[in-house]
Amino acid sequence: MASNGTRRTSRREVYETLRREVLTLALPPGSALSENELAARLGVSRTPIRESLVLLVEEGLVQVFPKIGSFVSRVDPARVADAQFVREAIELASLDRLPAELPADRVAALRQNLAAQQRPEVTVDEFFELDEAFHQGLLGLSGHGAAWSTVVSAKGHLDRARRLGLAQSPPQEYTAQHVEILEAVVAGDRDTARAAMRDHLRAVFADIERIRERSPELFASGAPTVPVRRSVVVWE
Repeated sequence: MASNGTRRTSRREVYETLRREVLTLALPPGSALSENELAARLGVSRTPIRESLVLLVEEGLVQVFPKIGSFVSRVDPARVADAQFVREAIELASLDRLPAELPADRVAALRQNLAAQQRPEVTVDEFFELDEAFHQGLLGLSGHGAAWSTVVSAKGHLDRARRLGLAQSPPQEYTAQHVEILEAVVAGDRDTARAAMRDHLRAVFADIERIRERSPELFASGAPTVPVRRSVVVWE
């Protein structure tokens, strides 16, 4: 058992915690990552921290500069565009595979999700989780719910950009689009559902581009150079 107040934490838990903090912007783009500080905060040794950072480097969410340090990567527009492409391809294809008779319990769950999205007091974090569940639920209607893991693995940079957008745009705009998509799905109008889904996903991408224009310092604009300060990554 762990002693002296140090709790035993699995390597997977450390990785998932750090990844979640990067994706939710608790660790913003450009943040310095000290292995010692992270280990102390999470109550673990440096080994699982180092191993987790290696995994995050592979995902493009962290960059390591030898003899300088590790930093949360800036949002990469190219990776955002790739994730958008993957997500649109999968989600539109799923709408073509909807059964003639939709499972009533799944439709009811989606309607409950939409009702929760429409609550006036819903927070950005709550809306983001509801949004994820809504899109995963739509994939489930087609029998391809497992494909959501492919979407998730591709969209780390997209998720960070989306959160930046949600912080400045009212979630209700996206909820109205969700309602339109679900109503078309329930009515069996695949063409309208596909058009509404395409417009929805591309509207999100357009919002991301507006955020990039307003806050270019959060996005990568070229090859990274060595940080001039410990807490800031400089990009050409």
